[in-house]
Amino acid sequence: MQKTSAKVCVVSLGCPKNLVDSEVMLGILKEAGAELTTDEALADVIVVNTCGFIGDAKEESIDAILALAERKKTGSCRRLIVAGCLTQRYKEELAESLPEVDCFIGTGEYHRIAEAIREDFRERVLVGLPTYIHDYTTPRIVSTPGRYAYVKVAEGCSNLCSYCSIPAIRGGFRSRSIESVVREAESLAWQGIREINLIAQDTTSFGKDRGAGLEELLGELIPIKGIEWIRLLYLYPGRVSDGLISIMEGEEKVLSYIDLPLQHISPPVLKAMNRQYTRAEVEALIGKLRSRLPELTLRTSIITGFPGETDRDFEELLDFIEAVQFDRLGVFMYSREEGTPANGFRKQVHAGVKAGRMDALMSAQREISLRKNRELVGKAIKVLVEEGPGEGQALKGRASSQAPDVDGAVYVKAAHSSPGEIISAIVTGAEDYDLHAEGAGATSATPS
Repeated sequence: MQKTSAKVCVVSLGCPKNLVDSEVMLGILKEAGAELTTDEALADVIVVNTCGFIGDAKEESIDAILALAERKKTGSCRRLIVAGCLTQRYKEELAESLPEVDCFIGTGEYHRIAEAIREDFRERVLVGLPTYIHDYTTPRIVSTPGRYAYVKVAEGCSNLCSYCSIPAIRGGFRSRSIESVVREAESLAWQGIREINLIAQDTTSFGKDRGAGLEELLGELIPIKGIEWIRLLYLYPGRVSDGLISIMEGEEKVLSYIDLPLQHISPPVLKAMNRQYTRAEVEALIGKLRSRLPELTLRTSIITGFPGETDRDFEELLDFIEAVQFDRLGVFMYSREEGTPANGFRKQVHAGVKAGRMDALMSAQREISLRKNRELVGKAIKVLVEEGPGEGQALKGRASSQAPDVDGAVYVKAAHSSPGEIISAIVTGAEDYDLHAEGAGATSATPS
C-alpha cells in the first residue's frame, strides 16, 4: 500500500451499515499513513460517504456534498471524494453535475480509498458490480461512543421487496464467514467494546449462503470475554427460528430485543410489497416471542403511503399498531425510487395523505411508548454508560431495551461511573422515549 501524509476528514451519512463502511475507510486511511481529523476546515482531503436509499437521504447527501465542496474554496481541502450508495445509484449523473468532486467510489470499492485520495490518481469513477465485503483482517476504526459497535455480518440483499433499491445498490446477499465475524468481535472486545450490534440488510439470512447460520454464529460469539451485550437488528419476520428464540431464552448476553421490520400488515399491501409472510404468521410469531421471552423489547418499522394503500389498509395498520403495542416503532413515508417495481405502480398516494398517516401512527406510538416507560418507574434496570456526567449533570447511557441511535436514552443521577461500565439503576421518571433513573451500583466494570 502506497503511503500518504494527507490530512483526511471522513463524513458519514445514513445507516449503521454505511457507518461501518466509513469506519473501514478510516482504518485503511490510517494504515496508509493519513492523518485523520474531524475538522473539515483543516482537511487536505474530505471523503463523504453518502446514503441514496430514499428521497430525504438523497437530498441530505447532495446538500452535504455541495457544502463540503465549498471547503475547496474556503479551507485547505484540495481533493473531495464522494463514496457510498448515492454514487452507486447515480454515478453518471453525479459525475456530470458535480465537477468539483475529484473521485466517486461505489459501495464495492470503498476498500480502495487510500488510492483514491492521492492527487495523482486519475480514475474519477470507481463504480462496478458490488461484490466486496470486508473481513476481520481489514483495518477499522470504531467511531461510535460509549463502548458499543456495529458488526456487519453480511452485505447486500436478495429479498427483492418491490419498494427497495438495496439489491441494486449493494448487490445480492452474501455472508461473511463465522470465523471472520468472531475474530472481529474478539478484536472489538480487546478494544473495550461491551456491546455489539449485529447488522445486515437481513440478519436472519446470515450464513444461508455458506451452510451455517445465525444460531451457529451466536454460539461462537457468546463465549467472547468482554462482550456483555449482543443485540440482533433487522430480523426478517418470516425467518425467526425456534432455535434462535431458544438461544435468546437461555443466554443472558443475547438481549431479548428483536427488531422485526414488518413494513405493513394489510394483506394487499404486503403482497404488493413482495413481503413473504402473512398477518396471521406475524401475529403467531409475536405471540410466541412474548410467551417465551417475557422481558422482550419488540421494535418494528413501518412504511405508510405505499402505492394503492387505501384508507381501509391504513386503518387496519393503525388498529394493528394499537393492538400489538410495540415497544419501539419507526415510521417512514413511502419514497418513490427509480428502478424499483413500485416506482411504476398505479395509485401513488398523495404526499399530504402520506404525511397525515405518518403523524397518526407516530402519535399513537408516542402514547404507547410513554405508557410503557411509566410502567418502568420504580423498577431496576441495567444501563450501559455512554457519557460520564458533567458537573451537576446526570450521566447518559442506554438500557438493554434501547438500541443505539434509534431508541431513547437513560439519564442517571447519583452515579459515578465511566463509559463502558454496566450499572444498575432504579427508574425514577419517564418521558415519551427517554428514562430518568438513580444509580444503584455497578454490575460490571470496564475491562482493562
